Order: sequence, then C-alpha cells, then structure tokens
Amino acid sequence: MASSAFLLLLFLLSLNSLTSTSSSSSSTIASDEKKKTTYIVQVQPDAKPSIFPTHQLWYESSLSALTNVTLHPPAESSGRSRIIHTYSTIFHGFSAQLSPSEAQNLRSLPHVLSLIPEQVRHPQTTRSPQFLGLRTSDSTGLLKESDFGSDLVIGVIDTGIWPEHKSFADRDLGPVPSKWKGRCVAAKDFSPSSCNRKLIGASFFCAGYESTNGKMNETTESRSPRDSDGHGTHTASIAAGRYVFPASTLGYARGVAAGMAPKARLAAYKVCWNSGCYDSDILSAFDAAVADGVDVISLSVGGVVVPYYLDAIAIGAFGASDAGVFVSASAGNGGPGGLTVTNVAPWVTTVGAGTIDRDFPAHVKLGNGKTIPGMSVYGGPGLAPGRMYPLVYAGSTEGGGGGDGYSSSLCLEGSLDPNLVKGKIVLCDRGINSRAAKGEVVKKAGGFGMILANGVFDGEGLVADCHVLPATAVGASGGDEIRKYISAASKSPAVATIVFKGTRLGVRPAPVVASFSARGPNPETPEILKPDVIAPGLNILAAWPDRVGPSGIPSDKRRTEFNILSGTSMACPHVSGLAALLKAAHPEWSPAAIRSALMTTAYTVDNRGGGNLLDESTGNVSTFFDFGAGHVHPEKAMDPGLVYDINSYDYMDFLCNSNYTIKNIQVITRKTADCSKAKRAGHVGNLNYPSLSTVFQQYGKHKMSTHFIRTVTNVGDPNSAYQVTVRPPGGTTVTVQPEKLLFRRVGQKLNFLVRVQARAVKLSPGSSRMMTGSVVWSDGKHNVTSPLVVTMQQPL
Repeated sequence: MASSAFLLLLFLLSLNSLTSTSSSSSSTIASDEKKKTTYIVQVQPDAKPSIFPTHQLWYESSLSALTNVTLHPPAESSGRSRIIHTYSTIFHGFSAQLSPSEAQNLRSLPHVLSLIPEQVRHPQTTRSPQFLGLRTSDSTGLLKESDFGSDLVIGVIDTGIWPEHKSFADRDLGPVPSKWKGRCVAAKDFSPSSCNRKLIGASFFCAGYESTNGKMNETTESRSPRDSDGHGTHTASIAAGRYVFPASTLGYARGVAAGMAPKARLAAYKVCWNSGCYDSDILSAFDAAVADGVDVISLSVGGVVVPYYLDAIAIGAFGASDAGVFVSASAGNGGPGGLTVTNVAPWVTTVGAGTIDRDFPAHVKLGNGKTIPGMSVYGGPGLAPGRMYPLVYAGSTEGGGGGDGYSSSLCLEGSLDPNLVKGKIVLCDRGINSRAAKGEVVKKAGGFGMILANGVFDGEGLVADCHVLPATAVGASGGDEIRKYISAASKSPAVATIVFKGTRLGVRPAPVVASFSARGPNPETPEILKPDVIAPGLNILAAWPDRVGPSGIPSDKRRTEFNILSGTSMACPHVSGLAALLKAAHPEWSPAAIRSALMTTAYTVDNRGGGNLLDESTGNVSTFFDFGAGHVHPEKAMDPGLVYDINSYDYMDFLCNSNYTIKNIQVITRKTADCSKAKRAGHVGNLNYPSLSTVFQQYGKHKMSTHFIRTVTNVGDPNSAYQVTVRPPGGTTVTVQPEKLLFRRVGQKLNFLVRVQARAVKLSPGSSRMMTGSVVWSDGKHNVTSPLVVTMQQPL
C-alpha cells in the first residue's frame, strides 16, 4: 500500500510539473496543436497507481494532464477520448496523437518507457502447392501427417477478407478449436454469421488510420473486416484456402485452387486501408491475434527499416514469438537492388519471392519480323488475328503520345494526346503509377493496346497483369529493342501486334528469384542473413472478392472468383501455411525450430537438373542475399533431422550484443536484460541462427578471423551420428569442431564451433565483396545445411 501511495505521489508530481511548464506559452501550444502526429507509447504496466481501476483510465489521465484539462480520470471530462488503441497482451501502453511538446513531456514521465513514431506501411503486392510437392494423393507426407493443418489457426493481418468465397467454406471441418477466444466483429456489411468453422474470426482496426486521415469514406471502403481491395482475400486463401475446382482468372491458369494448409482455420485482422497500413493499428492487430489464440501470423506488409526498438512490427512480432506464435512477413518488393529487404528482425521469418513452373506468354510481334517475349493475363476482346497496328512510343518527341515527354513516357493520367494514340498500340515505361493504371490511361486516350516496358532497374523480370485493354509486359532489353525499331521506322510507320499464348506449364528454369523480390544484406543487422527463404510469389492464382475488378482499378467492371497477383505478399502466406502444417505435425516445435526446419532443408538448384537458382532480373546466378537459405521444400522440412532453436532470452543476448541499451531491449522484449552476461558469451553472430554471416572491415589488416557458436537439437532418429562437410567461401579457411556429433536421444542438444579466417582482398574504398559457402551436417538420411556468407568491406 505504501509503494502504491508513493507511485501515485510521484505520478501527480510529474503531471503537475508538466502542466506548469506546458502552460507557460499558449501561443506555443496553439502552434504545437497543428503538428500532431501519432505515437505508440509504451509504459511500465505495474507502475499504475491503485486510484485508477483500469490502465485505460490511467492513460487518459496522463494525456489530460498534458493539455492541462484535469488530473482526474477522464470519466469526469466531457471531451472525446484521445486514446487511439490500448495494448495489453504483447505490449503494454497506448497510441495517441501528440504534439512535439506533448511527446517531449510524456517521455519525461517515469512510467513511460518509449514513444515510437508511427510508420505507414503498404501491402507487398494455384499451382504452387503442386510445385512445392504437396500432393493430396500421397499416403504419407506433410499434408497427411498434419491433417492438412486442421485445428491450427492462421491470423492474416492485411486488407480484410471476403467471407463468402468458396475458398473459405467450412464443409467437413470439425468444431472451432476450444482454445479459440476470438470473435467475428459485426458491421453493416459483415454480420457475425459471415464467420464459420473455417473463418473463425474477423476484426478490423482503423482508429490509427482515421486519426491521421479523418473519418473514412465508406462509399469507397468498408468499415468492417470485409475486403474492398482484394489483397487480404488473396493472401488468406494462399495460406489456407480450401480446394476449389474449377478455378481460373479470365480463362488463365485453369485447374484446382488450394492453399498450403487447406483445413487450417483463418482469422482476418484488417489493418490496411486506402492510404496504407498504420503502425498503431498493426500493433493492435498483433495484440488481438495473440490474445485470440492464433498459432501463426501472416503479415504481407512492409515499410522502411529502422532499429528494432522503433519498429512496431518487430515489437509486435517479438511479443507473438514470445507467446509461441510463428510470424512470417514479406521481404518487400524493392528488388533487385541490394539492401532493400524489410521485416528483418531475427524472430520474424522473412520471405522473398520466386517463380513457379507456369507463365502466361504474350509476345510482341514487330513489323520488322522480330518477336519480343512478353507476359500478360489480359482477358477480353483481343487484337484482330494477323493484323498489324500502328505503334508509338508515348515518350517520343516526334509522333509520340504528346504531353511533356516524361509524363507521357510513363503514361500518367492526362498525359496522352488522343490525336496521337487513337487506334494505336502505345509503348509505356514503368514507374510512378501502377502497371494497370497505365493501360487505363491508354484506353481512355483511344489506344487499342499497350506494351509496358521495364526500366533498367527492373531488368528482365516480367509480371503478368489483368489489363483493361490488350497489353503485355516486356523486359528492359525488349523495351530498348522496340524503341529502336520505332525511331528507325522513318520510311514506313512502325507497326506491331500482341500475340497472347495462354497458359504455359513446365517452364524451365524454375524456380527463379523474382526480379522485384527484395535483397540483402540485412540493413539493420548484417550478421543475420535476410531474407530467410523464398517461396512462390510470381503470378500466383488465389481467391478474389466479388466486387473488385481483377485489375484493381475502380472502372474495371469485370468480375472473377480468382485473380493472379505477384509480390512477396504472395510468397509470405505460402510460408505461413507451411508453418501451420509443420506446427500441426510437430506441436512441440517453437517458432524458431519451424523456421530452422524450413531454412536447413531449402534448396538452391532449379528444375533443369542441378543448375543454381538464377536471378530473373539479370539471368545470372543468384546469391544468398537474393534467396536466403534457398527455396522452401515442405516435405523435407517435416523431417529436418536437426534444428537450431532459439528462445526469448537468446534474442535478448543478441540485442545486448547489438549494443542496444537496457531500456531499448525492454521496449522490445518487456524484460530487463543482463547484458554483462550476454556480452561475455560473444557477438551478434552467435545468435543460434540457421545461417552464418559475418562482415570483416579490412582497415589495412591482412588477416581477420571470427567464430560462431551453434547448438543443434536432434528431432530425427534417437541414435544418429552427423558428420560435417564444409564448403568454405573463396579465400577463407573454415574449421568446425567437433567434426562429428553423436546423438543418443530425440531432443538432445549438442554444440559446435565454426572458425572463419580470411585474408584481405583488393577493394576500392567504400566497396565490398561477398563470398559464400556452407556448413552441412549429414547422417546419411538428413542434410542439415547452413549458408555461410563472408563479406569483406573496405572502409572509406
């Protein structure tokens, strides 16, 4: 009682000080009011004075004092609550809009641990089960062993869901798992009966969005869990959609559609709206999902990389992982450039995108007889067979699309002169507006068709889109070839047509790392290799809402039950569904053990019979920075032999060795770290991660060395002997001690040490060189593979 009285006294004194200082200048306050931004405020939950019956009232009182309204709980105030969200499961605190001075004053309160500025994120916009080797006809295997994921719950944090879709039917499913505590939130276009034994929960989080943008326009988006965009429905069905036949998009990709875990239960948490996905809403969804009882969280949303203690997704994901929930997140669509990967926290499984062995060729035939390969899923009235159409480049200064050249080259809204493009095929450059929007601009101007050309940065990677007019995408070299043809066609006008070839199966090579898939190295922690793995993410067929056209453009009135989309957004739910299958087959596995199983069994060769995975953007061999440990192999992941396990205290040691302060670590973990012990244990690279990565700063040194300590847990045969095979990166010497691991029981843990020595290489100032190898433990049945990456850097 005495300590509670002391806390209350300290709290009141702090607030009195704040109200005294903040009232000194009314003009400053008025100016401050205009600059309010949203912050996520973390507090010490046990610091609440007993006078406040709930944390909500305590938070309200803190905010009221900042504006000098009252020191009493806000029940006595007639004002509207300033609290956007409160958090109580994986995070303790609230979110609110604060002026700069309010934020500064709130930081000074003794019970406030952190103020995290809100970020706005964006979604990272089927044959894939077959391509991954998941076959219902097999009498054994991951699908059978896991009962298709039955009774596991996947929480999808996205744009909502279309509950009536066949992919979310509950036929032949048992009752809702007894552990489930979630609910189906009612709204005017979403009744509680929208949920069933498949879709067992649905809720929405828009307070953060509306606090910044004002009340949403309900004529263009639904204030409910209902998906008015399509992205969330698509990702949810990839993770856990039921078997649906027939399925196709405008006649393309005909066949059976199915998610990774067809009998897993789904819970939809809508956080993404017309202007983006707001951190305060995302964190509230994490908080709710863990409290509801999900087993897996799938997050196909990304943003900029910041330190983990300022990253709401990293903080929410740690709380989920600490509760035993597996979190997978998209790596981002910023590829093919390096340092573009997002969602890089080591307790998150970060997923890049690869191709599958199916594509949709739509080639450009030029008047000079040349054919330029392209890709499209246009479904509608086509170009007349055998007829060639006038061809113009929208950015040409002579006879092009008109406008200012730059805008028209990109086919931006209002940039094309109908007199110049009417009845013609128009070549447009990628950039600024969406690929489908460019087609709409051409169509409005009277164009008959469109060729969409990649820029140099995009390379040769092609994405198939459901365009609103006959259109196809070509690579950067193809675009250059077409421009040269147009500019050289002086005597006779340039002409072309587009030949749509439909669906092609058995494509080789596959998989290939998708051009757009974000790449490493990890911009926050280079010693943790990211992405972790890649999964199918290019031209993926999955469920689609009834009221959204396949192009996603409001004017598109076509309707389809399924749509073909591309992005790491599509790759992420593949891994989410696989994680549910693995958790169902191995209920005792931790989130880290599941990630380890996926990583150490991943493959790095394509279907040509042994060729290394290629990079779609260049056609060259890709690297660990592109695909992480490799492409997921579900059947092998079910029986990995050994796993690299990690618990929350291991992550705390990692944060200590990352030189985070005790307070920073507490913001992420809600625990007080003992960093003196952690730093004695080694360095950042000693986190028990399935991959090994180090960075050597040369600084004139001739020889450099480091070591990794790893612990493996036997999840295979009780009596087993593993022998190590090392493939050292070029120019390095790598030794492993011991070279043999002898296990006597399942669950037994054994340690080993990896030493890496490297000689300096010739580099120009500010440049770096990556060298790759591997460490493989084998017992004759399992090959437990860890990528080994050594990066040499020459400081400026």
